[in-house]
Amino acid sequence: MKGDDLVAACEAALSAAPSGTIALQLREKDLPARELYELALRLRGICTRAGAPLIVNDRVDVAIAADADGVHLPFDSIGVSMARKLLGTRRLIGVSSHSPPDVAGAAREGADFAVFGPVFDPLSKPATGPAWGASGLKAACAAGAIPVFALGGMTPERTRKLFASLDPTARPAGVASIGAIFGADSPALATAAMLSVLEPSKTRRR
Repeated sequence: MKGDDLVAACEAALSAAPSGTIALQLREKDLPARELYELALRLRGICTRAGAPLIVNDRVDVAIAADADGVHLPFDSIGVSMARKLLGTRRLIGVSSHSPPDVAGAAREGADFAVFGPVFDPLSKPATGPAWGASGLKAACAAGAIPVFALGGMTPERTRKLFASLDPTARPAGVASIGAIFGADSPALATAAMLSVLEPSKTRRR
């Protein structure tokens, strides 16, 4: 999904979310810097109107130039300490984690949050490793004193069952979803369905 289609899908997804309930991550690894920056500016506008943070994947320079709210660092990126020097304390720094020790390391380095997975086999791309399931997610949430977001094959039904199987003190702060939202015929309805599991009271008040 590229260009106008991506922007329209993002705007539709954000339209279904009460302010402050979701964030949008811009993850377009193959775009040249100028195109990525221009896309980030367009998404900055719709995120501001929706009250949603904009997070840019990996590219600290683009995040700063587009006045994004933070960056998400892949495991092979520049590292939290260097990103923090460039971003300051105002912007968020998230880290990809693929094991509980990764989450612990991200917390020690000063990350604001970690995205952990795959919890289930991804919907948007081939699996690169075995899924961790509920037990792995529970261990990741206990590994460091930062919010953890579950990634990998997260659908509303899987999320409902997963959260029901975990003690409230061991649940993740939320989920990160690509395929369940952008692979749906209606990103708005898909977002609303996910939020009905994660934030039922807020969804009912909308």
